[in-house]
Amino acid sequence: MRVLIIGVGTRGDVAPYTGLGARLREAGHEVTIAAHEPYAELVTDADLKYLPLPGDPLTALTGRLSISAFKQYSEHLTEGLAGLAGQDADLLLLGVAGALGCHLAEAMGVPSMGVHLQPIDPTGDFPPVTSLFHGSLGRWGNRRAARLAFELPAAGPLISGLGTRMRARLGLPPMSPRAVYRRRESTRWPVFHGISPLVLPRPADWRPGLEITGYWWPPRPRDWQPDPVLLGFLASGPPPVFVGFGSLAETRAEQYTELAVQALRRAGLRGVLQTGVRGQLSDDVLAVGEVPHDWLFPRLAAVAHHCGAGTTGIGVRAGVPAVAVPVMNDQPFWASRLTALGVAPAAIPFRRLTPVRLAAALTAAVTDPVHRQRARSLAAGISAEDGAAPVVEAVNRLQVTRAG
Repeated sequence: MRVLIIGVGTRGDVAPYTGLGARLREAGHEVTIAAHEPYAELVTDADLKYLPLPGDPLTALTGRLSISAFKQYSEHLTEGLAGLAGQDADLLLLGVAGALGCHLAEAMGVPSMGVHLQPIDPTGDFPPVTSLFHGSLGRWGNRRAARLAFELPAAGPLISGLGTRMRARLGLPPMSPRAVYRRRESTRWPVFHGISPLVLPRPADWRPGLEITGYWWPPRPRDWQPDPVLLGFLASGPPPVFVGFGSLAETRAEQYTELAVQALRRAGLRGVLQTGVRGQLSDDVLAVGEVPHDWLFPRLAAVAHHCGAGTTGIGVRAGVPAVAVPVMNDQPFWASRLTALGVAPAAIPFRRLTPVRLAAALTAAVTDPVHRQRARSLAAGISAEDGAAPVVEAVNRLQVTRAG
């Protein structure tokens, strides 16, 4: 089948889809990923076809866009997605941020499936993970809040304001957000979640068709080799800890780097930083650029990160303790899961991060044997999972059905 994955988002959103796409390609399918241009190389390095989407959401997420500029970005994204209607595809796979693709699939006359990195469907187990609610609203309240996020005309996972423009652009009849949601539920639209069930058990009150399969691991960049400086640093002393803040690091690199260096000094730990600068900062601190986390993390004593979905997955796969420093969106949810699983001490919201707090958390992660034991046990279970297999099987079944 010709499979088109809509990979709207930043690097952490696109990377898991390259892993899923590679598995689909190995199964004989022709896979294309539509993503923003800064992440084109992630796709092509995985030997997948690439289609560009306009804009870069990173500037919006880091607060560097005005409201008018964000509106412009959204309109460009809508146009870019609508422009994919002319592509040859038999199936669309849609992430949470690519939910507008449901209208695109309708216009193209092809089926679609969800491939989500966040659990947005209503459940009593937790409130909406991408909302401002980080505490339980009670089982009824949790479910109601999540459903409203789909149905309200001004917001939600279906980006309904953009959906109205999208449908008009594609020549489709108007449809309210509530009607879109009801169609989604009445057809039991399939959604596969690239999350380990050991990290997030499937909610018992989810409807059929919503599955948690296991992580989708991105392939390493083609011909990648570790920098000799990094190899030398790792070999020059006890395992260091990692400190990185994801895409946010680029906005205030010097400030975040200094905070991390002070914390390492207080804790008496060696460190590898991914905070937006590069170079040997001292005998005990090395700042690096892009390094595959699946290679780096298992070589460390602990990893402190922003708890993006992808980084969280690679962190628990590595079998080392974590320090959760969530910033926004779904990150507080993943931070709470790391703490609940016992692989991390209490999370530190990024707005409250100080050298003292980070040093204390790093010390706890490194010295508490419980965190390390639970991290190793969790990693052993995750290593036995094949998160891509259920998606590949579903696509194969669809191919047989359509052929018949």
